[in-house]
Amino acid sequence: MSKFILFPLLWWLTGNPFIALLVLLIIFYVFERRFIGLTPSVLKPLQRGRRLSRLKEELRMNPHHTTTKLDIARIYMEQKKYADALNLLREVAAVMEDSAEVLCELGICELRLGRLAEGEAYLLEALQRNPRVKYGEPYLRLGEAYAASDPEKAIRYLEQFREVHSSSCEAYYRLGLLYGQLGRNEEARRAFRETVELYRGLPKYKRRHERRWALLAKFKS
Repeated sequence: MSKFILFPLLWWLTGNPFIALLVLLIIFYVFERRFIGLTPSVLKPLQRGRRLSRLKEELRMNPHHTTTKLDIARIYMEQKKYADALNLLREVAAVMEDSAEVLCELGICELRLGRLAEGEAYLLEALQRNPRVKYGEPYLRLGEAYAASDPEKAIRYLEQFREVHSSSCEAYYRLGLLYGQLGRNEEARRAFRETVELYRGLPKYKRRHERRWALLAKFKS
């Protein structure tokens, strides 16, 4: 009801229905980003691009700075430039040989490039070095990667992720999707219900991050 009141008010204030509609959309976008988070951020790519330019300049001045290479590789991963990220991560791994996080990131890049066996090997090695590396994210990424080709294996990885990171609504939601893919509909519905129930029990500071998965699960259930 409020949007039907707000639009005429904005029209009256701006004197133009198109400007009023644009302002209304901006208001809804800001509200959605603040409280829900399903839509992508408009500002984040710009901020990321500026930071990447600054890091590249730092690397040009100091070509052997490992931390800078790692930061650039992580931005490339956010931009889905996995081949570029992989090249830098290999250089970083040669220096940071004991880093479970770097192994994890190498594995994720390999998975995203379609090399499942190589990615799985890196991620399992990362977990061997640190079973809680990145709060169990390797299990989640392996579950995603094998969802299409080997759903049973994907479920095993997601269940392991759920054990490590029991407060993750994303794990329960993805588990529900995989159960549905296997025709295990009752288990899928239960996983979606558990996603919503878990979200309701989370402290307020964690709900913003998990809200997306809870809403998607609500639609599914």
